[in-house]
Amino acid sequence: MIIAQEKKNTNLAEYILYMWQVEDIIRACSLDIEKIKQAIINQYKLEGEKYDEVVYWYENLIEMMNIENIKEKGHLQIIKNNVNELYDYHLHLINEEKDVIYTSAFQEVADLIAEFRMKMSSPVESNDVDVCLTALYGFLILRLKKKEISSETEQAMKSFSKLLSMLTAKYKEFNTKDQK
Repeated sequence: MIIAQEKKNTNLAEYILYMWQVEDIIRACSLDIEKIKQAIINQYKLEGEKYDEVVYWYENLIEMMNIENIKEKGHLQIIKNNVNELYDYHLHLINEEKDVIYTSAFQEVADLIAEFRMKMSSPVESNDVDVCLTALYGFLILRLKKKEISSETEQAMKSFSKLLSMLTAKYKEFNTKDQK
């Protein structure tokens, strides 16, 4: 929860990837708050209100995952909404020709995005931002499993990461201006 709040405020793409990881951890703990307390929450050595707040956060995520029937796979609607917000802003930058540098960076990776979209299990539903995030999350999982990764895949992931970094920085800047 603490890390999620920080990431959401600083880098929306990192927040989304982090929350996907949290969803998978919750699934690995069988959506059981007691297992989550043992495996995760207790490791933070929190006390009192802060401990209760973190437990409540995980309990809410579990409840949402149950309600949305994503116990085995899929993502919470609130996280999908964040992906769609980034995608909408991505389209805004490209279609309105608001940012030549971003548009150029996107054009450099558009073919890679199309290639990864075709490799995905549900390519039709995936927008450009979702493809990049899904590819990066898969890359993270492969690295955690210490699987061999081709140099082409590593380069593609660097390109996706660079594009998403640029997009989230511009998105944050745009939202910061709106709040002033």
